[in-house]
Amino acid sequence: MNSTTQNLSAQAFATAAETAAISRGYWATVWMRLKRDKVSVACALVLLSLVLMAVFAPLLAPYDPAQGTMLKRLSAIGTTGHWLGTDELGRDMLSRLMYGGQMSLLMGLLPVFIAFLIGTSLGLVAGFFGGWWNTLIMRTTDVFFAFPAVLLAIAISGALGAGFVNAILSLTLVFIPPIARVAESVTTSVRNLDFVDAARASGANSFTIIRVHVLGNVLGPVFIYATSLVSVCMILAAGLSFLGLGVKPPVAEWGLMLNTLRQSIYVQPWISVLPGLMIFITSLCFNLLSDGLRGAMDIKR
Repeated sequence: MNSTTQNLSAQAFATAAETAAISRGYWATVWMRLKRDKVSVACALVLLSLVLMAVFAPLLAPYDPAQGTMLKRLSAIGTTGHWLGTDELGRDMLSRLMYGGQMSLLMGLLPVFIAFLIGTSLGLVAGFFGGWWNTLIMRTTDVFFAFPAVLLAIAISGALGAGFVNAILSLTLVFIPPIARVAESVTTSVRNLDFVDAARASGANSFTIIRVHVLGNVLGPVFIYATSLVSVCMILAAGLSFLGLGVKPPVAEWGLMLNTLRQSIYVQPWISVLPGLMIFITSLCFNLLSDGLRGAMDIKR
């Protein structure tokens, strides 16, 4: 009798929880689930701190990142007045890491954002209309899959020339095809569902069906996939700067700082690895946050 009562109570509690989740709405439930994930919350706080550090670098940085003195060249970590030491030109490392976050985060987020807009649009058109639209768009994106992302980014940047704008353009071209493929796959699975057929039967045109019925079901999976690409984009951007195909000196950027400090690794190894450590922490946090967001959005409705 007691076990039966406990089972009924458990079922009633589960039903009540499900009803409460539905009444809150989908995104409210995602937010509640995400807040319970301690790893995702910790990564979000770290990323928020890095963004604030980069945005307010002009107010927080103790020194000008482009000015230094050879008298203090390669000062060790913990030196008075330079808590993270100085680089090969005597410039304060803490200031350069703060300012470097501006370019590194921008080069990691902006290409993915632009690729998300373009790739999602192409995937929606290819997946919804099918036919020769699908053939034209998807076969064109298949050409980019013939090359590894790293080599493709290097080739495009090398052809366009070094510089911030060219690096953003090359990285955007690298990430449009995979996002378009994910968007096309999700759209293809959504376009034949009952509510889309009902919208067609009611006389709604294609644009209205895509905007009202398809887009909301496609954005979630594509957004999750796009967030997982931010860490890859940051690493590729740092690699381009390391090879001299990204931003140019004396601009502070973590990948470029790795390049300029590589010859000092035998003199001050800890200072030389600081930019790489920042790239590693930022990329790891983006990956873990993306995994947490994917789990939070996996709700059976």
